[in-house]
Amino acid sequence: MTKAQQTAASIIELYREKGNHGYGEQVTMIQHMVQSARLAAAEGYEEEVVLAAFLHDIGHFFDEEAQMGGYGTEHHDEIGANYLREKGFSEKLVALVQGHVTAKRYLTFAQPQYYNQLSEASKATLVYQGGLMTEQEAKAFEATPHFELCIKMRYWDDGGKTQETMGLEILVPYEAMIIRHLER
Repeated sequence: MTKAQQTAASIIELYREKGNHGYGEQVTMIQHMVQSARLAAAEGYEEEVVLAAFLHDIGHFFDEEAQMGGYGTEHHDEIGANYLREKGFSEKLVALVQGHVTAKRYLTFAQPQYYNQLSEASKATLVYQGGLMTEQEAKAFEATPHFELCIKMRYWDDGGKTQETMGLEILVPYEAMIIRHLER
């Protein structure tokens, strides 16, 4: 088994072990992350971006870290990004995983009506995540290389919260994507 195959298998095992848990939303982690990835794919994004959408909340699986009062792992964006970087994922993918929380903070600052569209869980976690950005933080975020894609990632995150029955076989294509990504 190659290193890429081992990494993919260990990530899929994480999803199997912890992905059927909730995090304050009406969907499981697997449902949420698969739906987010499907939204990215439906918009025609390349596999690297689809995979980022699939992996964006992987940091929630590290529940030995500080928690957000029943809403998952605090700093899950940073924890997930660091984990994926260590496993050899591209910097673009890592930046998208890390940026999805920052994008929520940005959107609640730049588009005040966006807050009203958030789920109750997303509103609650916003407090743990630093709340609204300042104007200075917003300008700095706008200047980052993957700003537009981070905003897209946030919308996919918001859209991936529909109750749907899924079996674990849904993970098979993503395991193959992980292997392809890591072998590049």
